[in-house]
Amino acid sequence: MTARKPRPKGVPLVAGVLLFAAVLVVLYWVMFFSGSGAVTNENWYIIFEQAFPAADAWLAITALLGCIGLLRRKPWGVLFTLLAGSASIFLGLMDVLFDLENRIYTHYFALAPGEVTTEIAINVLTLTLGPILIWYVWTRRESLL
Repeated sequence: MTARKPRPKGVPLVAGVLLFAAVLVVLYWVMFFSGSGAVTNENWYIIFEQAFPAADAWLAITALLGCIGLLRRKPWGVLFTLLAGSASIFLGLMDVLFDLENRIYTHYFALAPGEVTTEIAINVLTLTLGPILIWYVWTRRESLL
């Protein structure tokens, strides 16, 4: 029987980030469907946002499974963390492009600064944490398996 490699440093932190992402997605949609958090109540914006729950649910599920899998040192933990990272990047890019095309960062900031600041924070988180998660698990995949 071969000895198991020591767990790489940072696994609890990465698992925490994954759990944080899953919880944040759920909280966002609870807020959105309770009537708060929307940048504007204009129909075109609401229609766009309502296209995201399924994709965001996928991100939350993959993040949660990645968290559990990494903590349990299961091969599927690496897989689901990679999937969560990729979903995060994809959703972030969709959001940023929409926000740029529809002047969310500029025009709507004056009308709803708190909501736009939240939108910017979500964009920054998805586009930084996604690549970091992918880099972390891919460069340590052998010791994580």
